[in-house]
Amino acid sequence: MIAVVLRDDMPACVRWEILMHERFSDVWICKGLGRATTRADPAELGRAVLAAYLTGRDSRGETFRVLVRTDHGHHLVITTAQLTDRGWEADPALCQALPAYLRNALTRHQSREEAGTPPT
Repeated sequence: MIAVVLRDDMPACVRWEILMHERFSDVWICKGLGRATTRADPAELGRAVLAAYLTGRDSRGETFRVLVRTDHGHHLVITTAQLTDRGWEADPALCQALPAYLRNALTRHQSREEAGTPPT
């Protein structure tokens, strides 16, 4: 018999779905999928994914969320309301778990904020 022990400090596979609400049909449409093996907090990873996805996009009038699922059977939903904290910034170590297109979007956004230039 083989025993499998899961600990909190072990890397876990975290999967996410970026969803947009289509208000006329009242359904959530998947706009992107991803996964990472990381020790990062799934909620923080979800915030980073949503912030990176929305960076540089005109999302006025649209509702987005990220559904995060872990190997341990947990899932959580991150909404744009959870990104309103002015002091929140994605942890650079956490960003390494993101795919390049999301990581690059966050990097460009953070460098614009530091320089004080508006988004393009």
